[in-house]
Amino acid sequence: MKRAGILRQVSDFSDFSRGHRLQELLCQGEEPSHVQPSPDGQHLLVLKRSRPPPLPRVVAFQRHGIGGADLERNWQPPQPALVGLLFLQSPVTLGSWALALVWEHGRTEVWHFVVAVGWQLLQTLELCQGARARIVSVCSQGASLVWCEERPPLDAHSDMSKCAFRYCICTRALEMGEQGVWLGAVKIVLHNSPEYQVLASPQHIFLVPATGSFATTSKFLLIWHPEKAKLTITAPSAGFIHSKVLRSSNESDFRKLLLGSVGLLSDLAPLDIHTSAVSNSGGLLLVSTQGTVNMVEPDGTQRHIFDLEEGPLDRGSLVQLKTFGSILACVLAGVLYLIDQSSGRLIEKKILSMKEVHVLESSEEEDSIQLLTQTGIYSFSFSKPEDNSRSEPCLMEMVFEEACRYYQRRSLSSSKLTVEKLKKGGAFQAPVALTAILQHSLHQKQKPARGLQDTYTKLLSTMSLELQSYMSLELLKTCVVCAPESEVESYCEELVEQEVSRVLRSDMDKDNLAYLNSVFASFPKAAWKATRSCLQLQQNRDGLLVARATPEVWKKVLGGPQQEDVGQNGVVPLFELICASFLKFKPKWLPSFVELTQQYVSVSWAYSSKEGPEGRVPLYKRALGVLARKNKRSEADKEMELELLLCSKRPKAVLQALHLLICLKQWQRVVEVAEKFCKLSPLLNKEIFTTLLAEFAQHRELDPYLDTLWPLCPADLTASDILTVVLQHLPCSQEDPVPFSRERNQLTVGLLKPLLQRVVQRPCVQDEMYSDALQSPTFPPPTPPREH
Repeated sequence: MKRAGILRQVSDFSDFSRGHRLQELLCQGEEPSHVQPSPDGQHLLVLKRSRPPPLPRVVAFQRHGIGGADLERNWQPPQPALVGLLFLQSPVTLGSWALALVWEHGRTEVWHFVVAVGWQLLQTLELCQGARARIVSVCSQGASLVWCEERPPLDAHSDMSKCAFRYCICTRALEMGEQGVWLGAVKIVLHNSPEYQVLASPQHIFLVPATGSFATTSKFLLIWHPEKAKLTITAPSAGFIHSKVLRSSNESDFRKLLLGSVGLLSDLAPLDIHTSAVSNSGGLLLVSTQGTVNMVEPDGTQRHIFDLEEGPLDRGSLVQLKTFGSILACVLAGVLYLIDQSSGRLIEKKILSMKEVHVLESSEEEDSIQLLTQTGIYSFSFSKPEDNSRSEPCLMEMVFEEACRYYQRRSLSSSKLTVEKLKKGGAFQAPVALTAILQHSLHQKQKPARGLQDTYTKLLSTMSLELQSYMSLELLKTCVVCAPESEVESYCEELVEQEVSRVLRSDMDKDNLAYLNSVFASFPKAAWKATRSCLQLQQNRDGLLVARATPEVWKKVLGGPQQEDVGQNGVVPLFELICASFLKFKPKWLPSFVELTQQYVSVSWAYSSKEGPEGRVPLYKRALGVLARKNKRSEADKEMELELLLCSKRPKAVLQALHLLICLKQWQRVVEVAEKFCKLSPLLNKEIFTTLLAEFAQHRELDPYLDTLWPLCPADLTASDILTVVLQHLPCSQEDPVPFSRERNQLTVGLLKPLLQRVVQRPCVQDEMYSDALQSPTFPPPTPPREH
């Protein structure tokens, strides 16, 4: 969705003290300057790393002429270089901050600005403990400093492989108070490591390999989680590799950390990193030498965001990255890219006329980016200048983009279809017609209706109800955004119901299914109410579950993309989503719902049709799969499993439920299930009776129910068949056979006699066939009269 940006000048340096000096400093030198605003936006620090003359220096410029002493520090090249310019927040005084200048040999100067007095040096500290130590990278997180420190070996002629691992990652608490600054003890996070650049997010520290690292150690990144004292190894190409909690100093050795992952790391390609920065969401932004922008999340996963159009980047080219909410601003070679981080879509590309540009964080306006140039500070606003601007052009653009996706799926050509081709081509008239109708319909409430083609008038009358539904949906979304907290929940329930209903009326493809998954995950209770409303689920007077949904809705619920179609990315079919909602909010209804769906399957699809859901995996098995994915199983879940098996009325499922009841020794329910399902088919009757006869032969638990079981004996089962089953399942006795056993669980002839008598006295099947002929009054029948 494209948004027009406006570039306007907000400062010509006249609001800065010594504004002419700031402009002069920005124009000097060949190498780019490092510019950083203070947290309150009242100061601007400029670090010049130019070659002498002039000398490298740090200068702080203050806005609005507050007065007082200025901060300007410079140093001669033989002196240690400056490696860090950090702003530290004071936890004691709200809104108070200080500036820390960290030098290469560990000396740290903490400066504080006092109104009408100016910059004052609070204290000078020593971060490093060794005299030969050298800091190569430093960052701050909360009240702690984290740095990568080089510790050269004592022996100058040491092995080069050992010299490569002469760095360590250290951290030290730095507390500011009203009376001074205190340093805590040095803690070593990782020792014997290669050189790393440390970058701090609000909760994590990213360790990015330096440019000159060995190929073996530049294949992966490290992420340190200070709260958990855990180090994570991740490679952007392979994702998460290994994680380890560092409980003691012995476990913080770099080589021991990699012992379990050497084989996996050896097959990875070296990292291709040109520029790295931390986003405001806590992720690590990486720009490759090919211009690809990726995001590494704190859990180790990588996500592609955008590809810059400048092609391969030189090592000397400067790439600046800043994030403003969900928007990523990237400045490269005089071009400003504005990219939506969530979708990777290019919002705007603007060519800047300035040679040297620095991106500043805007503390005044959230929807704008401030650019520092040699002529002043400019603000680039995302929003449109007119207050009466509407979103119709964005809506038209969405229509064409959606049409591109629709036609691309159905195209046999491999060429990429774009919006420009769609607008120019005469073959695709549907998007043009739809945009014309939308423009006409959206304008008619505020302006007189523009002329609409006669060919579209009939289509507009057909779409009028859909357009009204769309407008009410957009109005409801606006109400959700502007509503107070007490009313948000009711608005969300109504919004989710309309969204679920809208998706069920459209094609159930992978995108719509993924959208429904996100809706059910974000608003589970509202999605459950929306499901009940769309399917019109309710209980009748007899306590049975009924539904009054249309056959088209049932086909969307029971059909649609199946598990093998949607893939393994966490998206589940709609039937499974609804079953999960039943389990969470109304578990007693789930077996009745599955039984109800089986009735609609028999009506909507032919038996064992491959298009229908029963042609793939039976619905009761899909519901059992949802039940099996629960984290904790309870007794109610076992009962639910039995109910789902029985409600399917499939022979295998009924026998499986019968065996489960036998294992649970619920003999009353065993007999009830046998009585109910023996009437379904002769084969199932025989299987159930044979199973119970085998149980009867083994123990005496079924003896109280024999009067109910014996009438279930199938008609084709003979006395010989019964005795065979009984003899096969008699329990093995350890003692010698005797006429009278002491065990009370032995089967006796008296217990089996009623069944055998019933079978023997039952008339034969053939006797029943010829009973009418045998009972005739005359035998043989009289001879028919002859015809003359």
